[in-house]
Amino acid sequence: MTRSWSGALGVGLIVMAAQGARAEQPIHWPQWRGPQVNGISKATNLPTRWSETENIAWKVPLPSWSAATAIIWGDRIFVTSPSAAKAGSKVEGRALGRRSPRHQGGEALLLICLNKRDGAELWRRELGTGNRTYARQNMTSPSPVTDGKHLWVMTGTGVLTCFDMDGKQVWQQNIEEQYGKFGLNWGYASSPLLLSDKVVVEVLHGMHTDEPSYLLAVDKLTGKRIWRVDRWTDAPHESPDAYTTPTILNYKDRFEIVVSGGDYVTGHDPATGKETWRVKGLNPNGVGNFRIIGSPVAYDGIVYAPTRRRPLLAIRGGGRGTVTDTHTLFRSPRGPDVPTPVCDGTYLYILDDRGRMVCLDAKTGESRWPDEARIDQGTYSASMLLADGKLYATNHSGTTTVMAAGPEFKVLATNDLDDEWVLASFAVSEGRLYLRGETHLYCIGK
Repeated sequence: MTRSWSGALGVGLIVMAAQGARAEQPIHWPQWRGPQVNGISKATNLPTRWSETENIAWKVPLPSWSAATAIIWGDRIFVTSPSAAKAGSKVEGRALGRRSPRHQGGEALLLICLNKRDGAELWRRELGTGNRTYARQNMTSPSPVTDGKHLWVMTGTGVLTCFDMDGKQVWQQNIEEQYGKFGLNWGYASSPLLLSDKVVVEVLHGMHTDEPSYLLAVDKLTGKRIWRVDRWTDAPHESPDAYTTPTILNYKDRFEIVVSGGDYVTGHDPATGKETWRVKGLNPNGVGNFRIIGSPVAYDGIVYAPTRRRPLLAIRGGGRGTVTDTHTLFRSPRGPDVPTPVCDGTYLYILDDRGRMVCLDAKTGESRWPDEARIDQGTYSASMLLADGKLYATNHSGTTTVMAAGPEFKVLATNDLDDEWVLASFAVSEGRLYLRGETHLYCIGK
């Protein structure tokens, strides 16, 4: 474990220490995409096959649907959700190419704590009101984050709240009231990033506002502002909007926050928020509809940043200033749109929202899988999980395709659940998979 990771990202340090001798079956999934924000789990013996009648340890109903991933600490699971829908309220969703009537959920925005062993509800808290629906998301899309002592949750209405593990509110603030209304075309969806002593919130917008995009860091225990920095962009029309979540780029003696959106990828000093480097190229033709959904991924000193399908940029860390020409390793025309890629340092795995699979050499960008590699013909929003030598990809209709990780494209299993509108990514804990559907949270495993 490098000094930068252990000293900077408090979640990573706490997770590794707490798991100790049980590290072969990690316990905690403290944030979207797991302990190191990269969609990778070190768990082994994970289930490959399941159905509604096979390999389901339990499933519990949820009040409504959400794109937010469940997070896990110890024996507790935390999920966000709108309250239950009122009779007659619905929104039109799309699943597998057909129109599918769907309740948009109730007005209240909830945080719910469940027992990991059986799914029993331990407590629920109201985060605020004002639920609205934008296509594939509502106002509970941001995933929570925890360090095992407290947890932090952001809503699409701008409310950031800190709780202790028993549901007692420690502090709450409204980011929109302090810094202006969010101006994204499809609603706010970025998840907060937890560092050792601070919570970082990304607001990249511009479609419906002239206010600048910015990064904000607050003290995790008090909510007091530590820094706020504007993030400049010249992206036109809708292209300033980003629904990405920041990630961490590690060096031997330090680390940086990496942000993608508004036509640029940028690195930031975690102590001050100051921009340290910038790469252009996410929108090479300068068009006005390049909003970005897939988040940046960092592995082995390289940042992989998707845009609206093409190009995907691979960027070598360590630069200063504008480093587009000097630090762009490769550009690939085979990027995703919605799902975030996953990388193990050797291969970069990409799933687009139409089920097309791509495997690239992580250092050169050369293709390793055939061009015709595809999985189920559904629509995909959830990001892939890489674990136990396998890739897990779930479409909107609840079908999960399990593939072998490595240089050969090989489908191992296809698993169906009776729960459409699956938007959230997997969580992993103690050899089990946790998947959120439209109406239920599933615990998959023995």
